Amino acid sequence: MNESNRIELKRELNDGLEKEIVAFLNSREGGILYLGVDDNGRAIGVPQPDEVQLKVKDRLKNNILPSCMGLFDIVQEVKEGYQILKITILSGPEKPYYLRKQGMSEKGCYLRVGSAAEPMSNRMIEDLFAKRTRSSLRKIKSPRQDLTFEQLKIYYNESGHTLTDRFAANLELLTEAREYNYVAYLMADNNGNSMKVAKYAGTDRVNLIESNEYGYCSLIKATKRILDKLEVENRTKTLITSKERIESRLWNSIALREAVINAIVHNDFSNEAPPKFEIFANRIEITSAGGLIQGLNEEEFYEGYSLPRNKEIMRIYKDIDLVEYLGSGIPRILQTYDRSCFRITDNFIRIALPSSEPVYMEETALAQSQTTPESSSQGGSIGGSIGSSIGGTIGGTIGGTIGGTIELSERQKEVLTLIMNNNRISVRSLAKELNINNSAAQSHIDLLKENGFLTRIGGTRGYWEVTIK
Repeated sequence: MNESNRIELKRELNDGLEKEIVAFLNSREGGILYLGVDDNGRAIGVPQPDEVQLKVKDRLKNNILPSCMGLFDIVQEVKEGYQILKITILSGPEKPYYLRKQGMSEKGCYLRVGSAAEPMSNRMIEDLFAKRTRSSLRKIKSPRQDLTFEQLKIYYNESGHTLTDRFAANLELLTEAREYNYVAYLMADNNGNSMKVAKYAGTDRVNLIESNEYGYCSLIKATKRILDKLEVENRTKTLITSKERIESRLWNSIALREAVINAIVHNDFSNEAPPKFEIFANRIEITSAGGLIQGLNEEEFYEGYSLPRNKEIMRIYKDIDLVEYLGSGIPRILQTYDRSCFRITDNFIRIALPSSEPVYMEETALAQSQTTPESSSQGGSIGGSIGSSIGGTIGGTIGGTIGGTIELSERQKEVLTLIMNNNRISVRSLAKELNINNSAAQSHIDLLKENGFLTRIGGTRGYWEVTIK
């Protein structure tokens, strides 16, 4: 481990920390700072790493402008038996970054040159400031100010975090005028943003057999529902030989997840164009709005240099563990798929992941293609060849990739049958049809939802989508 233009080694936490971070923020590639490692690359450890980690986060939050929250990640690692801290810093989109105490001056602005942080000249500072991104979602006022964030609070609680009364300011959900910004709008319980997952019978967009919308809720909730939907679609094929059981999926699960998260986190929401997800007979296509962000070329994109378009969204997704490591998305995809899967234009980035085998059988696709898009969008293609999809009728065993083979009770089969006949049926009506109380009907609904057979589309005024593999 040696110092370079992307690596800085520090024995201990000292006054020079912020200067080094600013230098990485202002560089094209970002970098990594290791704390608890001497200049020779030998680990000496960080005493009380949890406490030091909190101090580092607090100092970077309060001592650097513009805000660098969402642009760094701190993790603990073990090297040579010692606990050290690894701080990953992304290249910032709002250059120049500077030390709050010194201001936007030669004493406050630094750039990584070789293995050192060098002061920036006034000319360089002025040039960077002139190019600074000024259309970030943080600066765009939300079209609504009556926002609530119960879903966001739940996701933070599930991840072991608690949002205080100042969460809107801490998560940068406010404009300079202290009004909710567009990031807040996307994270709110109710908004006008929606993303679609479409499914086609062939390899083109002629025969639409299924179209589902996920949105009008917190972007996090919509993201999780899309991931769940694609997890169901990503079925497992099992080959049993005399020596072993070999399982494979249509798409590499890690690469598919990274492609979905990247498309959402880096989407240009400022033009109100959400990412879209399309399943064809031989591939899945994921398209995000906005080409490469200014300052990032295509080669750097493939090599994993991350210049986030929406650092506030990335920071939230990192907090709730939807993003694991900053800048790791594209390299993870390229571990399985090559660069030919990507198409990058001035306004869009599309990735087409080929399936390992046909996405569905031809006879199933033919039957599904006869279902109109309208009926498909109102509850999925639950007509057509359901028997072919599940290897029998609803009265049999419903298997597939949803947690192995699941045996449904007779009552649960009745619930599914009623919903398939009327995808807008209420829980109260279900209970009446089955001659059971409302809470019992809700319990059956909850179990079917947990196991991936049911999805609610559009809230209380929406409809049920039945998924059967």
